[in-house]
Amino acid sequence: MINFSNFEKKTGIIFKDKTLLQQAFIHRSYINENPGVPLAHNERLEFLGDAVLELIVTDFLYKKYPNYTEGELTALRSALVNAVIISEVALQIGMNDYLLLSKGEAKDNGKARQYILANTYEAYIGALYLDQGIDAVHKFVNTTLLPKTEEIVNKKLWRDAKSLVQEKAQEFVNVTPAYKVLHESGPDHDKHFTVGIYFGPILIAEGKGKSKQEAEQSAALNALKIKNWLD
Repeated sequence: MINFSNFEKKTGIIFKDKTLLQQAFIHRSYINENPGVPLAHNERLEFLGDAVLELIVTDFLYKKYPNYTEGELTALRSALVNAVIISEVALQIGMNDYLLLSKGEAKDNGKARQYILANTYEAYIGALYLDQGIDAVHKFVNTTLLPKTEEIVNKKLWRDAKSLVQEKAQEFVNVTPAYKVLHESGPDHDKHFTVGIYFGPILIAEGKGKSKQEAEQSAALNALKIKNWLD
């Protein structure tokens, strides 16, 4: 197993239960390739961390922007708790160097790695919550993810991305974007959707969310970034 002492020094967070820290970085593919590993993959921790992260971000935005409507707060939260943004943060704090992946996944540095990093960040939050409680997670999120809020607000990345991408796509490439659910998981009370945005037959970007609408907004925002259509 990987030694996480350097990562702990970098984050300033020393885990009491080191197995929780290790588990946060174990991708399902690694377990499939190494069935003798005594730890499970990180998906249960990600499930927990996702909920804790959403609460912290929602609480922060609610207090910081008292004049925003529910719809504006939802759009802003979707822009912040987005696989692209979270994976950037995960890269910045060095999580990529500690991932436990199958040999095949380890070679892929494209979109798949982006989602793995975002999921690992959430799994780490789940592990930290279990190890040290909500205050420790709040401090971690406050120093890593929440500073991105100003950029998102200043660049208006939280605007209704679906309307904006439709406007830009019709202007620049003369097509109306279409959305398709690519993946759906979880029980009825906790669904997770992955949606693709298409220009004609071409898949431009993907987005994730707890509803189809949220996943579509995320996909639209990612398409705007890929096409460099954000002013």
